[in-house]
Amino acid sequence: MAETTEPIDARVGLYIDFDNIVISRYQQLHGRNAFQRDGIRDFDKTDPNNDPEIAARLAAATVDFSAIIDFAASFGTTVVNRAYADWSVPVNASYQRQLMSRAVDLTQLFTTTTRGTKNGADIRLAVDVVEDLFRLPDLTHVIIVAGDSDYIALAQKAKRLGRFVVGIGVAGSTSTSLAAACDEFEDYDSLPGIEKRPEVVAPAGSTSSRRGSKKTVDAAAGVVDAGSGSGSGSAEADAETEAEPKKAPARSRRVTIPMFSHTEDVPFEEPEPEPEDAQTVATELLVRALQIGHAKGDADEWLNTGSVKNQMRRMDPSFNEKPLGYRSFTDFLASRDDVAELAEEGQQRLIRLLSSADAKR
Repeated sequence: MAETTEPIDARVGLYIDFDNIVISRYQQLHGRNAFQRDGIRDFDKTDPNNDPEIAARLAAATVDFSAIIDFAASFGTTVVNRAYADWSVPVNASYQRQLMSRAVDLTQLFTTTTRGTKNGADIRLAVDVVEDLFRLPDLTHVIIVAGDSDYIALAQKAKRLGRFVVGIGVAGSTSTSLAAACDEFEDYDSLPGIEKRPEVVAPAGSTSSRRGSKKTVDAAAGVVDAGSGSGSGSAEADAETEAEPKKAPARSRRVTIPMFSHTEDVPFEEPEPEPEDAQTVATELLVRALQIGHAKGDADEWLNTGSVKNQMRRMDPSFNEKPLGYRSFTDFLASRDDVAELAEEGQQRLIRLLSSADAKR
């Protein structure tokens, strides 16, 4: 949530690209293209003949929209609350009770092509947001629940029209450019009320288990596994993966990698870049924010910690100290005593960047 105090009469518009967030969450847990591979779109939970393994994977990837709605309400009164999807699809219909209990307006998108309603949701959501920006002049906040790069222009337009733009996306399926276009961007896993991501272990010897295990290792840090092919090539790739040491999930702010086509089986032409260490990234962000603050005044001037955090959020809207393992921003700053010095003056907490000489002591 923003450091600045929100006005009492803040009015919020919440717009949910339902397919985007549901598909992204499933693929975050079970691997790239797992949603299509497992046939989740037409998976009916009530069918007793369904594969129990797939049912368990789907249950583990259930999105808690109440947590999203509660987070949106922290900015002010929610006056627009819409979710866009084809609600006749079984997996989407299973969320209707949860959404309707929170007074979400379920906007129906009819499937007209074999590719589903992905582009239809993007366009309809964008049109509605722009219309509401002019129809509701008292709308102060626009919250877009999606990670698609298609929404970059929408976020920029809303900011130009004076609205505070918040994005919510799933690590690994979020465009870094969209995060930068927002005033604030939150990872779904970092929202209050979201439990630690479950480890989904399929029965030993299962074909889908072997396929899925390779693709879930790095999702926590926002790394998208390009996946393996099919046939013998897939088996060889899986064997190599099992031989490699598993990476521990990063308890830190994710490093998002653009994933602009999460609903299609389109391989990346270039290898994925190695993810940066989130703690190092956060430290560098703090140093840059302090340098900017000092550049505006005396180099030895003490800066208010709240102003420093606001500057960090402006530079990187996705910054949040809690996914990094700190209960408060003060705890985060205290852990960086090798680059910055903390002090208190009355009720204020102050900070300044250590000089090179001080840092070596």
